[in-house]
Amino acid sequence: MPKLSGLGHVGIYVNDLMNQRDFYSRVMGLVITDEDLEQRGMVFMSANPEEEHHEFVIMKGRNVAADAKMVQQLSFKVDSLAELKKFHTTFKEENVKILRTVSHGNAFGMYASDPEGNTIEVYYRTGFPVPQPHGDVVNLDDSEEDLIAIAKAAIPA
Repeated sequence: MPKLSGLGHVGIYVNDLMNQRDFYSRVMGLVITDEDLEQRGMVFMSANPEEEHHEFVIMKGRNVAADAKMVQQLSFKVDSLAELKKFHTTFKEENVKILRTVSHGNAFGMYASDPEGNTIEVYYRTGFPVPQPHGDVVNLDDSEEDLIAIAKAAIPA
């Protein structure tokens, strides 16, 4: 059987291309690597454009009912708990609707809604061997030491 080496990129249709473009570039910090706003209505974005041209694409043309569930979640990883805490602060400052913040033991996740109601997750991997699903509600305003203690406590004996 052939083997995949990873997920290359994800693309979603959006209602308001410019609003979503602003959110994912300005608030989430993705770099716009290419775009065709007039003809096709597409924006290509990357967290690390030197390594990957795009991991995320938005395209105008979403044509479903406003309450349709199209995306379960879009997850973006960060390299440290400190970066996750910075996103927590930014989301509060930008009035981004934070749905929940949890320790999965093997990761900390902050779930929120983008401007069109898609669930996004920003997460930091701890590397702790905790079986899933697991989710302890946490407060990202707590100290990193306290948060790590919660994650470690979930490691099975």
